[in-house]
Amino acid sequence: MPDLTSLIREALRERFGEELRVSNDFSGLDALARMAAHRVHRRYLARDVAPDLLRLLCACALSAPSKSDLQQGDILVIRDKAKRDAIAGLLPEMPWLSDAPAFLIFLANGRRLPEISRLRGRPFPNDHLDLFFNATVDAAIVMTTFLHAAEAVGLGCCPVSLIRDHARVISEMVELPAKVVPVAGMCVGWPAEEGGITPRLSLDVTIHEERFTENGFSDKIDAYDRRRAATRPYPNQRDTERFGRSESYGWSEDKARQYAVSLRADFGVFVRGKNFNLD
Repeated sequence: MPDLTSLIREALRERFGEELRVSNDFSGLDALARMAAHRVHRRYLARDVAPDLLRLLCACALSAPSKSDLQQGDILVIRDKAKRDAIAGLLPEMPWLSDAPAFLIFLANGRRLPEISRLRGRPFPNDHLDLFFNATVDAAIVMTTFLHAAEAVGLGCCPVSLIRDHARVISEMVELPAKVVPVAGMCVGWPAEEGGITPRLSLDVTIHEERFTENGFSDKIDAYDRRRAATRPYPNQRDTERFGRSESYGWSEDKARQYAVSLRADFGVFVRGKNFNLD
């Protein structure tokens, strides 16, 4: 029997560079150990994920909390190889997408609630930004819960937000109606390798007590860059033709370069085209 408290401490030390207290008296240590040691998986065994198992995991994911019990997060399961290959063809930087035995798309469904109001002959004065926001948050909660459920049975996952770069094409491909939009995809399969723990920003950057603070922001970002580079250095630098090569290339430089280019500037147009009112 592994020492779960040690596993959790070691994983979180690698993740955040901080020693956290973990007591053997805590309940649910096995679940905490899986969450603390979360890894993204991009290589999969040539082994199917049984439909019954996938449906079970979807059911567990859809058991997650939902804003006001509105249930606006849906899951679209794509097992057909031709469809997966077609989506993978849009994302050549992600060849593992077509290798995964299953691909899921998590949907923000803002359609069902207005339709229910129409069926019951009730007014629906809530066709504004909150409808889109609530449905998107619900979909994100469902996606995260699915990931934890999949990892609990030994599956590996890789979330794919890049599908929003091709939201219109993918929506037409899978016949999404008005007021239903893709939030993210997810590759699902039996992992062919363990994968590594990705270091995160220190907890004193992302956890706030009583009020929001950014004290020592620059120094903390520099420290994170150094800590991450020690275990997970970037193999390549982005856009060297534009920005040149940096002697010290860390997370902050990578993200600054990534978002120095306009990304998904047309996504709002797409969402409005799906009849969402974002006012």
